[in-house]
Amino acid sequence: MSRIGKLPVSIPAKVEVNVDGPHVRVKGPLGQLERTFKGVRFDKDGDTVRVSAEGETRQHMALWGLGRTLLNNMVTGVATGFSKTLEINGVGYRAEVAGNSVAFALGYSHPVNFPVPQGLKIEVEKQTTVKVSGIDKELVGETAARIRALRPPEPYKGKGIKYSDEVIRRKAGKAAKK
Repeated sequence: MSRIGKLPVSIPAKVEVNVDGPHVRVKGPLGQLERTFKGVRFDKDGDTVRVSAEGETRQHMALWGLGRTLLNNMVTGVATGFSKTLEINGVGYRAEVAGNSVAFALGYSHPVNFPVPQGLKIEVEKQTTVKVSGIDKELVGETAARIRALRPPEPYKGKGIKYSDEVIRRKAGKAAKK
């Protein structure tokens, strides 16, 4: 029995969920998402949707909890949206929005241009703070990880791009000879 899968997904006001077999379409004030699921069934009654496994195999049980979580993320995304905040640390490291891309100065000999994916919004609040927001949690997280990978934080001085809630464990430098 899946502890996650057996929980019902509540549908807030102004959000519409259409279930057509394995295909689910969720429409809300921020946009519309759709996805085709495998191994699960959906039962919609009123303002809740219950997810159940199609079979009793180990794979069906794993897909049950996953399907419920993905549906809940779709409903939350079109209702309130998701965002990730990244911080840029280092002397001369900064970012700026240039049209449909973000230009990063990260200590390389050239600026790094990062194109903004369709359906996302990237804001540079200060020159050292980047906020990625959108309705698709998977796309927001993947884009934030790709931006972080441009210059991951290093453990000696802490220079690089990190998530705002990430803690970088610092290492001591070389010890001087006696």
